[in-house]
Amino acid sequence: MVNNTSAPPALTTTGLIKRYGPLTALAGVDVTIARGESVAVMGASGSGKTTLLHCLAAILSPDAGSVRLTVPGAAVLELVGMSESERSAVRRSHVGFVFQEHLLLPELTAIENAALPLIVTGLPRKQAEAHAAGWLDALGLAGMADRRIGQLSGGQAQRVAIARAQTTGAPVVFADEPTGALDSTTSAEVMGALLHATTGQGRSLVVVTHDPGVAARCDRVLHMRDGRIVGEAAGTASTAAASGAGR
Repeated sequence: MVNNTSAPPALTTTGLIKRYGPLTALAGVDVTIARGESVAVMGASGSGKTTLLHCLAAILSPDAGSVRLTVPGAAVLELVGMSESERSAVRRSHVGFVFQEHLLLPELTAIENAALPLIVTGLPRKQAEAHAAGWLDALGLAGMADRRIGQLSGGQAQRVAIARAQTTGAPVVFADEPTGALDSTTSAEVMGALLHATTGQGRSLVVVTHDPGVAARCDRVLHMRDGRIVGEAAGTASTAAASGAGR
């Protein structure tokens, strides 16, 4: 659900271009993500959706165009043209990321994984873990903080990844096929947890997915082909909100 459409957009891109040699992965993409909005990006393999996600999340540097991220305090950061160290600082403090295979550290416990982004920023371990514990509890993992990742189910591990993406209070969270390795029931549960932890807290969520069911739960669905956005549709979240407003 979009919580504050009058606020400055969380993220805006203009004319985004990214090439890999002769291949154009992004061919002039314009996107605006509102604060508190969930947006799904769909398309065939090679359509450019993952490249778009990585450019938005300051993982990749585009060749041209603009990516503007609004951070707490209403500062606007232009990501294009940043050095790698500057983009790294953005990733540490201002964006969260959930991967398909969660990319958690197996030698660490659930709470250590979730607290890691805060520890990296310099927060004392005790404070970081106390904050992370609150997210684990909120995501249905109470009592599992001391379990290592191999002791968790796939859905539980993905919830730890969601907690990790939330601990810094990042205004935008990106998810790359977050339910791709899960069965349909667990997928629905994890997507519900992801939406609750992001848009439910006034943060924005951008999801790359091949699953129409996952995409439909977002406010908007963008369709990509050949490095361009070729279509847009409202998801069930947006439809439900409009229906409720009309009653």
